[in-house]
Amino acid sequence: MTIRMVMAAALIALGTPAQAQIKASATIDAAAPGTRIAPEIYGQFAEQLGSGINGGIWVGENSPIPNIRGYRTDVVEALKDLHVPVVRWPGGCYADIYHWRDGIGARDKRPVTLNKWWGNTEEANQFGTQEFFDFAELIGAKTYLSVNVGSAEPAEAAAWVEYVTYAGNSALANERRANGRDKPWKLDYIGVGNETWGCGGNMTAEEYDPVFRRFATFLRDDRGPKLIASGANSEDYHWTEVLMGKSRRSLDGISLHYYTLPTGVWAKKGGAIAFPESEWASTFVRTNKMEEMIREHGARMDKDDPQKKLGLEVDEWGTWYDPTPGTNAAYLVQENTLRDALVAATNFNIFQRHADRVHMANIAQMVNVLQAMIQTDGPRMVLTPTYWAFWLYRPFQGAMALPIAVQTPDYVSGANKLPALDVSAARGADGKLHIALINIDPGQSAEVSLPGLAKATVSGQVLTASAMDARNSYATPSEVHPVPFSGAKWKDGKLVVTLPAKSLVVLTLG
Repeated sequence: MTIRMVMAAALIALGTPAQAQIKASATIDAAAPGTRIAPEIYGQFAEQLGSGINGGIWVGENSPIPNIRGYRTDVVEALKDLHVPVVRWPGGCYADIYHWRDGIGARDKRPVTLNKWWGNTEEANQFGTQEFFDFAELIGAKTYLSVNVGSAEPAEAAAWVEYVTYAGNSALANERRANGRDKPWKLDYIGVGNETWGCGGNMTAEEYDPVFRRFATFLRDDRGPKLIASGANSEDYHWTEVLMGKSRRSLDGISLHYYTLPTGVWAKKGGAIAFPESEWASTFVRTNKMEEMIREHGARMDKDDPQKKLGLEVDEWGTWYDPTPGTNAAYLVQENTLRDALVAATNFNIFQRHADRVHMANIAQMVNVLQAMIQTDGPRMVLTPTYWAFWLYRPFQGAMALPIAVQTPDYVSGANKLPALDVSAARGADGKLHIALINIDPGQSAEVSLPGLAKATVSGQVLTASAMDARNSYATPSEVHPVPFSGAKWKDGKLVVTLPAKSLVVLTLG
């Protein structure tokens, strides 16, 4: 590390104020019982898409890249350290063209199929059912299968579930044993179709509603995996209203998909790097729409589920930019910067505020695709700023979200305006208080006063960088990385936190 880097890290750790400073406050009701934050809201999504799996997770047992039974050792170890709670697979759009029998048995005998959704590339099906479930066991994650509804029948989905989960002596269970797995795998969630309003069948809500019930008839097992209905595209509240009618008694959750586009225009979404401050601001304005969507979809669910037993599962979310120049556009390759880390943290705070209704969320995607945790290139691997946001929020998994009132000025950039500060707090099982603070303003530090807390030892980490589009590369893998934070002090009975501009700080009290 150079002297310049050491000095920069020291300034970040101290939370040194910029020339101007935001003043804000946050009051946490630390005595409240709170609402449990499901660990699953920190879930992941891995699709057969580009190098998201092939080369990103799976390299095969004969690869010169160090591996554990074919899984990249570096990726496995990084994901284990992240405490990944659940993984969704095989899609995404790919789920509704995937036939599970193509991915079982001896790998050298599996058919080559076409992935029509993502570049019409040839798929050798080396990563199939056994590889997915073994991978989930390897990293300690729950499993979420998206079954084919768009181009298959309920019998195919039911047979897949039996193959995976049945412990007896049926033909399918014995076929699993013949393929090398004696014990059933644990299947936790079944997604009944994906984006059935689009690539999963181009259905209306009224058309999908009876299709869901038909599939659920053959998949439902009150002792088995939870059934997640294919839910709305962002603000389609009518879709949720329809599913909460006749289908309500057959489902355990309804999915929601929403992506953050800096411009809001799919044809020209905006760049992942070298973007103007106006797109920094518009990105966060559009990210914050997630809160309104959760509130509005939740209101429709509340009418028939006031106890919030059913989950609103945000099983695809994240940033989506124009693809990296020179890459195959169908592979959804994009750079990952400090902006993405703060977008992830913003979503985490939103999910935690709605922990009573949001029971799971799955970022798109785990490796090499869209807002990835990890990027690989042959034997090389780098952890992205988004990875480090997930890493910092590990203490919130299973903690009790606490009520909090935040008083903050707005951050304004042109026509874009949003609160400059966002704060979330939770009580861990060990009694410690965890606080996440985000300063969206890229030009001003912030002083946040937190009154009413019992005085305790404070420790913390900060994630920030000098540039809005700072990122980690194979040459400089630690450009954006958490460092110890010492900008939190007790003053006049209050905890006062000084956050750098464009930063995430996570504190632990006690």
